[in-house]
Amino acid sequence: MTRFLERLLRLRRNEWELLASALIGLGVFMMMQPFTLSLYSYSFVVTLIGTVLFVIVSHFPE
Repeated sequence: MTRFLERLLRLRRNEWELLASALIGLGVFMMMQPFTLSLYSYSFVVTLIGTVLFVIVSHFPE
């Protein structure tokens, strides 16, 4: 876990893409769940942040 955090701080693509993909997946899960309306209401924002982060991170060096 500490290696993952160290590589996040070095602005490498692989770890940031993993984080952005996890945010996109979390946003989609929040959108599809039938349990609470508050999760649904924030799902678009989480998905949007993950997508924008993925686009930005795709320009980072390997």
